[in-house]
Amino acid sequence: MIKYFFIFFFIIFLTNTSANNKNEIIKKLKDTKNINFQFEQNINGKIEKGNCTIEYPKKIYCKYSKSNNKILVSNGKSLVIKTSTGYYRYPLKKTQLNLILDKDFLIDKIYDLEERIIDRAYINYTIIENDNEINIFFDHETFNLIGWQTKDIYQNLNITFLSSIKINQLIAKNLFKLPLQN
Repeated sequence: MIKYFFIFFFIIFLTNTSANNKNEIIKKLKDTKNINFQFEQNINGKIEKGNCTIEYPKKIYCKYSKSNNKILVSNGKSLVIKTSTGYYRYPLKKTQLNLILDKDFLIDKIYDLEERIIDRAYINYTIIENDNEINIFFDHETFNLIGWQTKDIYQNLNITFLSSIKINQLIAKNLFKLPLQN
């Protein structure tokens, strides 16, 4: 009888912990207007680093550290990747970032998803949308968004890790203006 009591108590404890994590993550997302962070991105083994600012909904500006002057910008409708040798423009809705940059979408999905705790440090939710899989990761202590894993439009595995996160900073109004093609 005592054994069943402990099993019942353990199940209730895990359910409450999971619900508390979801509530904290959702609250953090709702309270976030923008995020500034350092990133490390691994696309099929190629590592790139830089700094990004996300402003909800659906705006992002990333400046990469390498010498090719690479930037990635979304104004909420289009996504531009510009380097010293190329200029690429995509409709944002055709990319995985369209979903990642939409906090209302993330909140709606998190309500219905099961979480996975990784190494007692990360909370992971797997989102399946339009035959695409997006893994979103949150810090288990701060509940900050700390990364994602997707496949890009060329089916390359893309893992992005966020660090030095600052929330609700003052942002220049023209930061998300799409760069012109050379």
